[in-house]
Amino acid sequence: MIPAIDFSAPDRFAPLPPRSSERFARPRVALSSEGERVRTHDGRELVLRAIEPGDVAAMQRCFTRLSPEDIRRRFLHAMSELPAPMAQRLCRIDPTLETAFVLMDESVKPAEMRGVGRIFVDEATDSAEFSVLVEQDWSRLGLGALLMQRLVDDSRRRGLYELWGYVLLENRPMLELCKELGFKQRLIPDEPGTAQITLKL
Repeated sequence: MIPAIDFSAPDRFAPLPPRSSERFARPRVALSSEGERVRTHDGRELVLRAIEPGDVAAMQRCFTRLSPEDIRRRFLHAMSELPAPMAQRLCRIDPTLETAFVLMDESVKPAEMRGVGRIFVDEATDSAEFSVLVEQDWSRLGLGALLMQRLVDDSRRRGLYELWGYVLLENRPMLELCKELGFKQRLIPDEPGTAQITLKL
C-alpha cells in the first residue's frame, strides 16, 4: 500500500542538495530555442532537450563509444551493440509514461549524443524508474547531476511519490552522485552486487 502524501509538508518540493563544489563544477545552463544550452566549466557546450524519434542514429553512435564497463553499468548486462529496434524504441517514447532527455553536442556534424537520462512511470505504484548515462569523456562535469535534476523535476511535475533505479555496487560514481542528491540505498538480496536507490519526492 502506498503511504499517503502530505502535500502541505514544507520540504516536499525542497531543491536537491548541491553537489560537492570541491569535486564537481556545475555546468552553466541557459534557455535557447532548441532546449537548454549547457556550458561546462572547461568551455564545451551541449544542448539539453527532450529525446526525438530522429535521434536513433546518434544514440547508436553514442553506444559505440561506450566501454564494456559503461554498457554493463547502464544496462546491467553485457551488450556488443545497440540493435536498431531497441534504439528506435528508446527514441520513440510514450510521453504519458516516459520522459527522456538527451545532451547533444552540436559542435560536430552530425550532432552527437553525449548523455541521456530517462524515467519510466509505473502507475500502479505511483513511482518511476530512472536511468542516466553520460559518455566517459564528458563525465565528472556535473552533467549526470543535471540530468538527474531534470528527471526529479519531471517526476514531481507528474505528482509521483518516488523515483528509483537499480545500480551496480561497482558503479561508485553513480552511487556517490545519488547519495549526494538525497537518494537512499538498499541491497537487493536476490541480486548480489546490485543496489536499489530511491528518492521520496
